[in-house]
Amino acid sequence: MDITNQIQTHTLNHLLHSEEYCRRVIPYLKKEYFEGAHKTVFDLIVSFVNKHNKLPTGKVLELELQKVNAHEEIINSAGQLIQELKTKSDLDTEYLINETEKWCKDRSVYLAIMESINIIDGKDKDKGEGSIPEILTKALGTSFDQNIGHDYIDNSEGRFEFYNSEEFRIPWDLDYFNKITKGGLPNKTLNIALAGTGVGKSLFMCHAAAANLQIQKNVLYITMEMAEERIAERIDANLMDLPIQQLETLPKNVFNTKIEKIAQSSIGKLIIKEYPTGAAHTGHFRALLNELKLKKNFKPDIIYIDYLNICASSRMRGLGGSINTYSYVKAIAEELRGLAVEFNVPIVSATQTTRSGFGNTDIGLEDTSESFGLPATADLMFALISTEELDDLGQILVKQLKNRYNDPTKYKRFVIGIDRSRMKLYDVEESAQTDIVSDMSPDKPINTWGDRETKDTFTDFKI
Repeated sequence: MDITNQIQTHTLNHLLHSEEYCRRVIPYLKKEYFEGAHKTVFDLIVSFVNKHNKLPTGKVLELELQKVNAHEEIINSAGQLIQELKTKSDLDTEYLINETEKWCKDRSVYLAIMESINIIDGKDKDKGEGSIPEILTKALGTSFDQNIGHDYIDNSEGRFEFYNSEEFRIPWDLDYFNKITKGGLPNKTLNIALAGTGVGKSLFMCHAAAANLQIQKNVLYITMEMAEERIAERIDANLMDLPIQQLETLPKNVFNTKIEKIAQSSIGKLIIKEYPTGAAHTGHFRALLNELKLKKNFKPDIIYIDYLNICASSRMRGLGGSINTYSYVKAIAEELRGLAVEFNVPIVSATQTTRSGFGNTDIGLEDTSESFGLPATADLMFALISTEELDDLGQILVKQLKNRYNDPTKYKRFVIGIDRSRMKLYDVEESAQTDIVSDMSPDKPINTWGDRETKDTFTDFKI
């Protein structure tokens, strides 16, 4: 008996005799993993367990086999197999669970490869070659989830260690962003910038990505709005500290010298990947991450996705007009956060304001484009607000909208400097925060100007 048949036989034996084994592995077993008589018997066992919520006996399987409409050879082989299964195997349960998991993964990968070949050969009319990466990625991710949750009392010691350990965070190079996030972005989080068109969503993410590189972090930047070269151009301007317009006239030798200088500094690795607008979802991103690890030994410390609203949903693709935008955008946000958890990284993305919020000087959650479900999913959400007055000062206003890391009413509003030509953000003098930073009111700035009246909008005064 070959190893495949041995695993199949031992699996069926324990499904028949071990309630513990059956309970732990049956959610992950698929009929297509089995072959020949083993597939027939597995189907009988699972049908009985699902219907009666208990294990069948060998005699019961013999009776159920008589009802099966199949070729005589299959029936006879299944009958012989059932006779073998009546004697309980002495194989260790924990050992077999581990071996079953390996076997399931091997079978899943094999079946995924065969399915991919059929797609390439044109034998599958329902799927195109674009679906192959997702099929293979899903197969490679096959595993038994053995974690049954956190026991409040039994796991208290581990919880204490968690409270008193320094959580890994990726720090900002902007003081107030470090203040509101308690030192930076933790892993397994989704962080969203909300802004109108042209305010600086992509500039913000490009600057943050460049800052990450300078502290030796590996960065994956996924763009669906601009070309890879345009994102790289912005990061060039930032790291070279040059106006972006000068890059077009920079002599090649000067450009190469600057690139060499950047490469020789203590810098992380940056991968920029472009997808067509609205065409990519977390299935594509997952496949990309696995491919980068395999081909380039690259694992990002942080992921930027530019931007959320023009992603696709892996769960709701193909539904067309049958799904509303609220559910669709909410699904995208949930899938991105799930990806952050799966790969243990923070994800930073952005979203558009609504039309009503486009010219608003005091953006709120209600101004989130297309879906109010998005801020419900995000761990950190903040608005980037620009006015003519702020532009004249080279500043942009940041307003916290949601914060799971810290009290969102602390530093509810603050300003940061912006150099649009060099694609840079920077801290401003503390005096610039006067009448903006508020630790008390979630909605209005504090009046520290004596008898001068507090204004409701930036159109009423110069900061």
